[in-house]
Amino acid sequence: MPEPGRQLWSSRTAFLLATIGAAVGLGNIWRFPFVAGQNGGGAFVLIYIGFVIGVGVPIAMAELLLGRRGSASPVNTLRKVTRQENRSGGWVIIGWLSLIMPLLALSFYSVVASWSLEYIGRALLGLFESLDADRSRAVFAGLMASPSRLILWHTIFIGLTTVVVARGVRGGLEVVAKVLTPGLFVILLIMVGYGIVAADFGRAVEFLFWPDFSQVGVATVLMALGQAFFSLSVGGGYLITYGAYLPESISIPRACLTICLADSGVALLAGLAIFPIVFAYGFPADGGPGLMFQSLPVAFGEMPGGQFIGALFFLLLAFAAFTSTVSMLEPSVAWLSEHRGWQRRWMAPVAGLVAWCAGIVVALSFNLWRDVRPLAMVPLLAEKGIFDLLDFLLANLLLPTNALLMAIFVAWMMSRHTVMNELGFGDTPTFRLWRLAARYIAPVAILIVLVSTIRENLGV
Repeated sequence: MPEPGRQLWSSRTAFLLATIGAAVGLGNIWRFPFVAGQNGGGAFVLIYIGFVIGVGVPIAMAELLLGRRGSASPVNTLRKVTRQENRSGGWVIIGWLSLIMPLLALSFYSVVASWSLEYIGRALLGLFESLDADRSRAVFAGLMASPSRLILWHTIFIGLTTVVVARGVRGGLEVVAKVLTPGLFVILLIMVGYGIVAADFGRAVEFLFWPDFSQVGVATVLMALGQAFFSLSVGGGYLITYGAYLPESISIPRACLTICLADSGVALLAGLAIFPIVFAYGFPADGGPGLMFQSLPVAFGEMPGGQFIGALFFLLLAFAAFTSTVSMLEPSVAWLSEHRGWQRRWMAPVAGLVAWCAGIVVALSFNLWRDVRPLAMVPLLAEKGIFDLLDFLLANLLLPTNALLMAIFVAWMMSRHTVMNELGFGDTPTFRLWRLAARYIAPVAILIVLVSTIRENLGV
């Protein structure tokens, strides 16, 4: 039960909008289309959705359950719940990971997300017109080579995030969620409508929804599983934090199913918005990360109304990223407020300053420090720069590890009665199905992702 005086979400709708906004981010708009493109389209989509429901939903439920049970920041939540369940204090590592990971992720996520701000301006000024592929690559390379521009946009992104979080749950998180999350869906639908009218929508639908299982191999299955974790950010800590503000009247299972389905829906809508343009202008579907900032600007420069559609697309990226950066800063601010006993309006700038400083290091890793290799003494990590190293450690190792620990702790360490009470299932077949997924299916799936990632990236 939430502690007296602790602010709660004002309604189920406010909670869902905030949590969907936190889940929806660059993983949906930026990463999903090119990963789907590189892995055969429709078959990948079906496997991905299966993993979201079978693995993502059970772990998301476990994470929200922990948050509401502890009703505090991630660290203090785990301290409270481990005492209640008479378990080792070592399990508090889940809380620390759920606190540190989002703050570190914010440092490089903000840098990448802020590129969209530059591109909104370029689109509005008509700078995409007459842009060919070589020139587009040169424009992007110029942005990467400019420390001042990268730091400027990063500063704006972190500054806005800090202001929102400083205003609290109802005055900050909810206000942004109620505006930006619906706005994100509206922009996506406008772009899908454009694809229907003016681009190759039929081919995009066939590509995304007509599965060709002859293209499916072990690598495709593993990529779909990894994308499910990446997109939902299960294990990332934001659900523990948001769950601490969750009234008992809100059903955790229904909320998690809604969040996960909405998150997947955004990913599919992003595909339906992007691939019609990609196919209409002859770009390869498997164009990779450069698709967003190098290929699409060329298309926007050639298409009728491209100035407006281009600005709208990069505004979509900014909206999706901003609702996520707010959720990344919140765990640290919640913990600092509890730990120091000071108001969040003072703690938010402290946490924001830490993320801003770390982000400057990341921004410099694209230019002045591009040759810096922090772990050059470790042969298997010797070639990874600052950005690549942070991205690899957080997204590929720490995130799935924390999700694994959460699943084990909730499904194995917490009492059956406590879990049933929080989930509101009772001793029903539905509860037993969730327990089976959380105890066995999800942990095995996570271990497969971890092992395959280590083998692929570290060569062992």
